Amino acid sequence: MTERNRVLSTRTIAWWGTGIVLLAAVAAALLLWLLGGGTPADSSRLDALRTASSIVVGTGGAAALLLAARRQRSAELDLEQKDHDATQRRITDMYGKAADQLGSDKAPVRLAGLYALERLAQSHADQRQTIVNVLCAYLRMPLDGTDEEVQVRKAAQRILMLHLRPGGGEEPNGSYWPDIDLDFSGARLIALTLTHCKIRSIVCYQTKFEEFATFRGTEFRTKADFHEAVFRERADFRGAVLGGDRDVFRGAQFEKHAEFGVHSEAGLAGALAKPGYKRSWPPGWTEEPGDDGWLRLVPSGVPE
Repeated sequence: MTERNRVLSTRTIAWWGTGIVLLAAVAAALLLWLLGGGTPADSSRLDALRTASSIVVGTGGAAALLLAARRQRSAELDLEQKDHDATQRRITDMYGKAADQLGSDKAPVRLAGLYALERLAQSHADQRQTIVNVLCAYLRMPLDGTDEEVQVRKAAQRILMLHLRPGGGEEPNGSYWPDIDLDFSGARLIALTLTHCKIRSIVCYQTKFEEFATFRGTEFRTKADFHEAVFRERADFRGAVLGGDRDVFRGAQFEKHAEFGVHSEAGLAGALAKPGYKRSWPPGWTEEPGDDGWLRLVPSGVPE
């Protein structure tokens, strides 16, 4: 046993107690001898001594209370730190297990990993962007084309959609994740639906959208990047608000249908479209035939 952890023995406590009692007895006898004469001066000095003693005792009590409060606060901080450390360990364990499940070769296990990450993000707001980054990274991985993997990826896309919709003003969506950034660069997305969402930013550089891609009524507050994206089927941007640089479709290819509506302010400089399909471009934009069989989007009134 170290000196720090050694417990006081009964004999030591008894000796200290006897010493304190003797000291008190000596002090009392000394005061009685010095101030016990009964004269007015002795009485005045005795009253002053009593007052000083009361002040000393009160000060000591206040100091004891302060020390007790300090100890209580220290104990509370230690408990909070322990709770925080335990929570962080639990989050790390859950995150690690869910990430491992995403790497499984079995589709049901991967689905379980997705939903575990969703629950973790819903419960811990500070982990949401990290988990969204994991989901986006999973969607950016090469697609093997099997029906099971397609369903898993659609589930990941649906999780994002459900948590990026803020809901109405009177009935806000309690599961909404605000201030989220999405990065689908180089991904192959199948039937992506992000309608009526509110997203801080999205990057879809060289992203391939299979079947359809709809962003109807969605707001991208700070940035929207669809440079060199490929829309295989129908692209719907009606009512979408594209923050930041408005020329966000440079090099993008619209192979079939595209709908932007009459109120869109999207800039389509450098975008390409295949002929033969009906499309609604934003006001001020028109198609111009090119030498390579593609139609180029140019501002209205620009001579061919």
